[in-house]
Amino acid sequence: MANVTTPLLTTAEIAALALSLAHLGDGPQAITARRGLRHVFENLDLDDDVVASTLDTLTRPLPPEVARRARTIAGAVTGRQVVRLHYRDAGGHVSSRDVEPVTCLVHRDHWYLVGWCRTKVGIRAFRFDRIVAVEPTLAAAHPHRPERYLPFQRRKAA
Repeated sequence: MANVTTPLLTTAEIAALALSLAHLGDGPQAITARRGLRHVFENLDLDDDVVASTLDTLTRPLPPEVARRARTIAGAVTGRQVVRLHYRDAGGHVSSRDVEPVTCLVHRDHWYLVGWCRTKVGIRAFRFDRIVAVEPTLAAAHPHRPERYLPFQRRKAA
């Protein structure tokens, strides 16, 4: 059999695959798919604890209530539709925000929705486990290039 080299996935492709897997639950297909995603990571250098914990989170299923909200968020990202988030911040204060979703990502132990917050007029990252509720709206979101809005990236030294 010929030796086949697996092409590297982009950050956006990994995030999309992982988000799709995260809300699948614990069924046999989801378990097999997560094993496949872990296989993609086998050749990565995991000396970095941030990368290692992030990859672990990518391949762990979301709790059912968070998974339901993640499905709504994923649909809004794909459909470029504004969502109304009811969000509990770190201090426990709940606010409602209209957000143009850009992408979803994982950093360490948490999933985030990255989007343009119409309420705060700026890009924000919302932790999935702090989203109390999410509602799709009929408003169309402006197109945003995800690579321009990704936090947590290491910047190359000048």
